[in-house]
Amino acid sequence: MREFIVEADGGSRGNPGPAGYGAVVIDPATGETLAEAAEYIGVATNNVAEYKGLVAGLGAAHGLDPTARVHVRMDSKLVVEQMSGRWKIKHPDMKPLAAAAARVFPPGRVTYEWIPRAQNSHADRLANEAMDAGKRGEQWSPSASTADLDRPARTPAAPGGSGAPGVEPGGPPGDAAAGAARARAALAGAGGKFSEARARAAARDTTTVYGADVDARETVSADSVDSADSVDAVDAADAAGAVAGAVAGVVDAADAADVRAARSVAVAVAGDPVTGVGTGAGPGTGAEAAVAAPPVGWAAPADLGTPATFVLLRHGETPLTPQKRFSGSGGSNPSLSDIGREQAVRVAAALAARGTVQAVVSSPLLRCQETARTVAARLGVDVRIEEGLRETDFGAWEGLTFAEVRERQPDELNAWLASPDAAPPGGESFAEVSARVAAARDKLLNAYAGRTVLLVTHVTPIKTLVRLALGAPPEALFRMELAAASLSAVAYYADGNASVRLLNETAHLR
Repeated sequence: MREFIVEADGGSRGNPGPAGYGAVVIDPATGETLAEAAEYIGVATNNVAEYKGLVAGLGAAHGLDPTARVHVRMDSKLVVEQMSGRWKIKHPDMKPLAAAAARVFPPGRVTYEWIPRAQNSHADRLANEAMDAGKRGEQWSPSASTADLDRPARTPAAPGGSGAPGVEPGGPPGDAAAGAARARAALAGAGGKFSEARARAAARDTTTVYGADVDARETVSADSVDSADSVDAVDAADAAGAVAGAVAGVVDAADAADVRAARSVAVAVAGDPVTGVGTGAGPGTGAEAAVAAPPVGWAAPADLGTPATFVLLRHGETPLTPQKRFSGSGGSNPSLSDIGREQAVRVAAALAARGTVQAVVSSPLLRCQETARTVAARLGVDVRIEEGLRETDFGAWEGLTFAEVRERQPDELNAWLASPDAAPPGGESFAEVSARVAAARDKLLNAYAGRTVLLVTHVTPIKTLVRLALGAPPEALFRMELAAASLSAVAYYADGNASVRLLNETAHLR
């Protein structure tokens, strides 16, 4: 029977406060890292974070081999004693987490051991990476982690020992040359092609995050490596050599004195998506403020702090949505359909799982408020109403289809399509909506600086926020598709830059 070691940790900066966990699965025979897991979980206590790290670590081990035996090592005396059955679990927050951990493997296949914090440095580093990512309004990305690089090298467990890997004496931690050699060996195999299992692992390295969509592969341009396959190969390479392997197409990482220095070279060559290189203009005063554009790319400050991130949720379906009828702020104000309510439940579950949203703001229209309340109830927060997030008033066109408007008022429709200053009869122009939405954006940025906020709104406001972030012309509104209950995200930095992180994500509805 296969055996694994799981090391897990969790922490909270405030207890309760911003929290995260980390977990690693280790082969006791070789000391090799087999899997890593980490996540920012929002505001929680240390104990909740520790337990969630345990559940994640056991889940990762189960994914590798559900028939395995597992030895868990943690520096939390509470978790170890409670899961070993020696201490009672009294706190109501701990009971469901402990039960979830106990269900991963059958009874008798998991043992627990307390270890000093110094021996749990890998999982501790993962937990801190997750909390650092949460501070930036992001989620931890496995392909960007350096936790495995910074730990001392492990040696196999001694025969007859506890099965826990030892620490190899001597040698620099995270040796760059060894990591590069492993990555090069992986790249050399079959022209960079990997087995199906490794391909799936590489695909998992791209992590979609609500509030951030960061992939370390973006830090290495296609021109910097031999082929796109090489980029995937880097992601699938041994974690201890992944960063050095990524840089191998740019510099000789074997000559680098330190893996972190090698990574810096990769970022210098191709740019760092986390700091917003190449992003468009950010908020100004009004919809199209004539101000000097903030510096972008290399000219931007090195440390912009935590951005304010707006996660943009289009409301769920109404009875008018599948009929593609104009449904703005001047019409019948429909509520959600049964499908729309189910969509709201699904997006609420997805956002709760990510744990990044800290506040919920909604358009005043009924369909948005219903969607927002469903999400807010799941997240345990209140809903704030912002009038500026309401949909365009389509005036005389409310409730009509596009074809019906073209048949009845072709000249007015053509004028509306041709100019952002033209409005439907009795309604609002896109220029007016843009000014309203930009003013609401600026107000919310002042209120939620450095936080991740869910804005539940409509097609036009979401497209407008994306367009303004990109510095795109008004006609860009007609070149974006937004499904009901879809998620988009824009991050706003302190220097005025904005970065579109996500557009029309609907995976949670499938």
